Amino acid sequence: MEPFNAASEEGLERALLSCLRSHRWAGRVAAHRPYPDLDSLLAAADEAAYDLGWSDLTEALAAEPLPALPPDTYAAAHTALSAAHAAYEARFGHVFVICLGGVSPSETLDRLLEAIRSRLTNDPEEERAVVADELRRLAKERLVGALRGAGNRALDPSGPAPGR
Repeated sequence: MEPFNAASEEGLERALLSCLRSHRWAGRVAAHRPYPDLDSLLAAADEAAYDLGWSDLTEALAAEPLPALPPDTYAAAHTALSAAHAAYEARFGHVFVICLGGVSPSETLDRLLEAIRSRLTNDPEEERAVVADELRRLAKERLVGALRGAGNRALDPSGPAPGR
């Protein structure tokens, strides 16, 4: 945690944007240092994510990629998933997000299609709450991965700012 705590606020905020592309979230996480341990950092990241408004979430959603499928997925599955994404975006006006941490590659497609179909039945307010939770879970997963990853420099505050 020492390099994380010692980094400049601006540099760390830029690096945190690779976990969740919300300037408000990154600024709050960076501003509440020092963190004694990873659990404290994750608790602060969660708290900062819970406090995000819809405009902050929209900012984060604009930078979210679609979930990737395993490379050996057949073409019909890509077509089905593309259609499901299009239906979701038409209904809610933003990209579909889901945290798939712990899901095996062989289950990814089924989990994605099941989640999109299920969430298409949500009303917009209900879906906003689900989206906020999924973005919070994605940020936490990425933050853990960046801090624990051997040789991973995703949270190196001296590195380049993440692209959009």
